[in-house]
Amino acid sequence: MNRAEKQAQIEEVNAKLNKAEIALVVHNNGLTVAEMSVLRGKMRAAGAEFKVSKNRLAKIGAKDTKFENIIELLKGPTAVATSADPVSVAKVISDFAKTNEKLVIVGGAYGAQKLDVKAIQELAKLPSLNELRAKIVGMLRTPATRIACVLQAPGGQVARVIAANAKKGG
Repeated sequence: MNRAEKQAQIEEVNAKLNKAEIALVVHNNGLTVAEMSVLRGKMRAAGAEFKVSKNRLAKIGAKDTKFENIIELLKGPTAVATSADPVSVAKVISDFAKTNEKLVIVGGAYGAQKLDVKAIQELAKLPSLNELRAKIVGMLRTPATRIACVLQAPGGQVARVIAANAKKGG
């Protein structure tokens, strides 16, 4: 890798960290290409990115970002997952780590706050942003549905009374 390629990788890491809300560091010791492809696909579906890069270059890229505190975690065969949605990326990483012992969560950061493995697993238990949005929409729709039923009930009752009177011969 020449100097220009190294600089491009440093800038790429820096740009991803600057636009992310969360960065998680994992050890990916022995993951096959197929397993990495599956993990990357799940990460893309969750709106996250998963990048394996040289630790030295990632450390330089993390400097002067809100994720400087992950620099000490970049040792060994590491990869960094970044996302704007902290819950979805934590869910994907935690779920994948449960089914594949080759992926080990090391730690991470949510903004300037450092996260340990336990904090990441707790974050993964929270409902995702899309799940919360669905709950809010459901809560907003329910009162409107009830109001519509209440407003329609008197008209329906009047129509039933008129229909009953018509059947009686009235």
